[in-house]
Amino acid sequence: MIKMMKTMTATAILAVASGAAAGPGVEVGDTAPGFTLEDATGTSVSLSEYEGSIVVLEWTNPDCPFVKRHYSEGSMKNLTSAYSEIGVVWLTINSTNYMDAAANAAFVKKEGISWPVLVDQDGTVGHAYGAATTPHMFIIDGTGTVVYEGAIDDDPRGNMEAGARTNYVSQALNQVAAGKAVSMPETKPYGCSVKYKQ
Repeated sequence: MIKMMKTMTATAILAVASGAAAGPGVEVGDTAPGFTLEDATGTSVSLSEYEGSIVVLEWTNPDCPFVKRHYSEGSMKNLTSAYSEIGVVWLTINSTNYMDAAANAAFVKKEGISWPVLVDQDGTVGHAYGAATTPHMFIIDGTGTVVYEGAIDDDPRGNMEAGARTNYVSQALNQVAAGKAVSMPETKPYGCSVKYKQ
């Protein structure tokens, strides 16, 4: 466990150091860049399909220890389940340069994922948003505006009890769904650096 935490901490430092490689991307208040990507089954999914809905974008890499921890703990599955009831759309994007549809399909099967996991192997969409880490979260409101970007929670080292964490995504979704402004619209993302194509 100690070894794993040291590895995760070292990876977090690397992610912060290399985050600039993602490019400027979007800022809170910007209109979310449109995109069309294929999911693990080869079906095209466009952001425009969800016009008027609240959309969460989650950047992922199944090889990343931070991603593995959150999926092991059920972080993403619990959020998608809780907020699908109010019509929140969840899209997971994999901009890892060495992962194709087959790799995504294996990830979907292993984790029992019921929402789209999209292939962005050339990194076009990741760069458009400025996704720097896995995970890196973005929330788009019903008007197509980015209202949150950053970390999933305030526990980068994974050493807090689940109930003691502030889940920034859940907090923001509650506020957006209630028609309120997001009180903490931007946080520092943590995780592995996105492995963009060089």
